[in-house]
Amino acid sequence: MKTLLALPLVSWDNGIIMIAVFGAVVVALVLAVLMMMNSGKK
Repeated sequence: MKTLLALPLVSWDNGIIMIAVFGAVVVALVLAVLMMMNSGKK
């Protein structure tokens, strides 16, 4: 992670990619939690 944080924040390409990856991870976590909740309500 240190190498990613060391990159210049001026490059919008890296920023957009990191935001997209972060968003995808958040969505995946939310879906996983919803699936666990639904399976637990049997």
